[in-house]
Amino acid sequence: MRFCPKCGHQVNMEIPAGDNRERPVCPSCEFIDYDNPRMITGTIPLYKGKILLCKRSIEPRLGYWTLPAGFMENGETTLEGALRETLEESGSQAIAKQPFSMISIPHVNQVHLYYLAELAQADFHPTSESSEVELFELDNIPWEELAFSSVTKTLEYFLEDHKTGQYGFHEDKILVNSQ
Repeated sequence: MRFCPKCGHQVNMEIPAGDNRERPVCPSCEFIDYDNPRMITGTIPLYKGKILLCKRSIEPRLGYWTLPAGFMENGETTLEGALRETLEESGSQAIAKQPFSMISIPHVNQVHLYYLAELAQADFHPTSESSEVELFELDNIPWEELAFSSVTKTLEYFLEDHKTGQYGFHEDKILVNSQ
């Protein structure tokens, strides 16, 4: 950011009083731009033992499979965002069961939060964001065609927990720039 969004004055990069990192600060109106991580929310939608995945029809990672998820909107909870994204990407109404995984991805300033969810019925279809929407058997997940490493980690945790029937909450991080 070069110019203040409030008054248009050129900003300076400096550490504001009481802070610990450089931020764009306007010397004219004293506006400080706190550019904080974005929250991605989504679900692991299950139906009769299968996982619903969506093939992306948008960038990034066009043509790759993913769990339904996306940017949380202002004014909604993480759960509301996850369920909205599931509907937008798969046409499905999901019923959330519990938070399942939270993965911090500092190099892209994101946090991904996935909920375990069930579909009341096998009612799903392609949308403007997904060219295909499909239920996958647990032993038939298209691992080599997954869009994001956070999806891969979340599905790995899910399969581990599924073996025992005990589903916990998993917190992790991705520190390198890998899809």
